Amino acid sequence: MQLKYLNIKISLYCILIFVLSSCSTDNTKINVIPEEEIETEVPSSVEGNEETPTESSTTTIGELGTVTFYNEELSEDEYILVNDAAANSVYLMDKNADLVYEWPLGDRIIGNDVILLNDGTLLASLESDNPDFQFGGQGGIIQIIDKNGQTLWNFEYSTTEHRSHHDVELLPNGNVLAIAWEKMVKEEAIANGSMLGTDIFPESIIEIDPITNTIVWEWHAKHHLIQDFDNSKLNFGSIEENPQLINLNYVDADGGNIMHANGIGYDEINDLIYLSVNYYSEVWVIDHSTNTDDAALHSGGKFGKGGDLLYRFGNPSTQNDETTERLFINNHYPNLFEPGKILIYTNGGDLEQSTVYELKLPTELTQKTIPKPTQPEILWSFTDTELYAPKVSGAVRLPNGNTLITEGDFGLWEVTQQGEVVWKFSAPGFFWRAYHYAKDDPAILALGL
Repeated sequence: MQLKYLNIKISLYCILIFVLSSCSTDNTKINVIPEEEIETEVPSSVEGNEETPTESSTTTIGELGTVTFYNEELSEDEYILVNDAAANSVYLMDKNADLVYEWPLGDRIIGNDVILLNDGTLLASLESDNPDFQFGGQGGIIQIIDKNGQTLWNFEYSTTEHRSHHDVELLPNGNVLAIAWEKMVKEEAIANGSMLGTDIFPESIIEIDPITNTIVWEWHAKHHLIQDFDNSKLNFGSIEENPQLINLNYVDADGGNIMHANGIGYDEINDLIYLSVNYYSEVWVIDHSTNTDDAALHSGGKFGKGGDLLYRFGNPSTQNDETTERLFINNHYPNLFEPGKILIYTNGGDLEQSTVYELKLPTELTQKTIPKPTQPEILWSFTDTELYAPKVSGAVRLPNGNTLITEGDFGLWEVTQQGEVVWKFSAPGFFWRAYHYAKDDPAILALGL
């Protein structure tokens, strides 16, 4: 057993025997923005059952943390890939919280997302040295790393003008999507109608070809803005009548980090990008079928809308709509786990309670203002009085129908579609996400464990 896991194990024995509690290492809340097909017998909304260990549950201390099985027969017995930013570690563990494999990262620092590819390599968002600007979810470097810690591909996107951050996504063609902040200096921001009077950092998306090490496609939020603050500036218009555009002044953010996108998903069937935008408490849907030129316009691409938002959901107040139900408060991980369905973790902000939603997306992504756009249908949701992480977090659907939830400053939950908590893992750490892998998954077999 490696020394650092032995130390963890000893500590946990001292303080965590037969107790499950949140191990929050960061009590700072994300600011809540002002103005704020399941079988029919399965409930559409469920709350967790009482998860205090009982006579029928079993709690053990593994190498990596504390595990409680509340109903082991209903738990999926596979491997979990864990990204722990606090320990700067990426590892596979089993359901007993014992270490299966840990990648040697050397002096690399994970920026947030690290995923395991089918060939056993990692695709990782990493932090660059001495960035010119930085916010939570730092990045700047994207790498592919083999099981021995060797760098197979390196791409740096960190200058005075832009910086990749948070999340990466491998496309079917082998290219990589990444989120990036883009600097707009004070003068440009004011000319575009910003009310802040400072430099701002709206989001962009880049697609990188690892073979040529070049950016082959890009989208920029700054090309798709609307504002009703100053009629003498660019982008002036009606927020309510232009839901395909982004209200530049929705967020009054310190430091100019006005959007804070934190997750990216890709719909291969429709060639669409889903972008989780934390400070707007929304998911934005963008047409990837455009070329880069059309992505800067309001027409072009398969949907004829250029780079404008094809659809958005989670928080209608971004369009000054205070009557339609708001679902999200600071969301993470737009997980398109099967066609037409998406899992979202909404952190909850000052509610201090998180919720996981499974949503059915409308077949027609429309932004018509009259009648209002069709909202996603809630197929399933889960919350619990003990489920709350103000940052990071996410959810994945397991083969047996259960949902694996990452509660960022606590650990992991596994819950059934009926809302029964069947397994928990907790440890000191700051967990970005966790991904499930079957023991015979090609990615696992490629590691030769």
